Amino acid sequence: MIIHDLGELHGDLLIYGGVYSNLHALRAFLDIARVQNIPAQNIICTGDIVAYCADPEACAQRIRALGGPVLAGNCERNLAIGDDDCGCGFDENSTCNLLSRAWYAHGSAQTSVESKKWMAGLPDRITFTHAGKRYGVIHGAASDISRFIWPTTPDQDIENEISILTKQIGAVDIVLAGHTGLPMTRQIGSTIWHNSGAIGMPAHDSRPQTNFSLISENGIKNNALSYDHHGANSAMRGVNLTQGYDQTLLSGIWPSDDNLPIDMRKPNLHFEQISSPKA
Repeated sequence: MIIHDLGELHGDLLIYGGVYSNLHALRAFLDIARVQNIPAQNIICTGDIVAYCADPEACAQRIRALGGPVLAGNCERNLAIGDDDCGCGFDENSTCNLLSRAWYAHGSAQTSVESKKWMAGLPDRITFTHAGKRYGVIHGAASDISRFIWPTTPDQDIENEISILTKQIGAVDIVLAGHTGLPMTRQIGSTIWHNSGAIGMPAHDSRPQTNFSLISENGIKNNALSYDHHGANSAMRGVNLTQGYDQTLLSGIWPSDDNLPIDMRKPNLHFEQISSPKA
């Protein structure tokens, strides 16, 4: 296990993950960092740079050039070893698993050897202290990089994951996680479990905006990211990634929510084809 300790950080921090090859969203996010004058060492990625959208290599290059801390997601791990599957942890017969074949093949083919080598060296855990709190950054869960910790996951399951993480990196006050693409904050005993959501894909909430988080001395706040989602949709269509996630960028609705726990599925939401604006 590769553990990267950042030491003590000062000032505001930006937490993001799930870039998902969405260059338009990444540019908008980095514009926020620039306007707020947040240094690269305070911009922390929870993984999954490459996934659903059109521009995997461009996103990898932008993040490499930024030089901020980046955690390995399951996509980075599998791309680095040349696996033919994203390793996302989807159920075998789920719609998400079937749709992943197209975008993962695109991501693997378009990501350079140099970027894959860089991904191979990314850490499995990141730690740091900020405003008197110790943080641990993971991707899915401490027990499994691809385990989904949902907003409705039972407290005991999350408590077990915190216990595993404590054995790996020591006690933490706050866990920063990714993987699900859904923003959440849970208080589990004395520990906070926080997910910033994804900047590259909406959170299945009928809005095109995506999500990232800001950490200040006042705590953690999740924020919506507005960006050129029509441009990102056009980019996906331009490389024939039209299996459903291209429309998600416009509708805010995933092609299927069958990967979600039953108690989080939304029977009143239906994925529909949405016309893109004419060029």
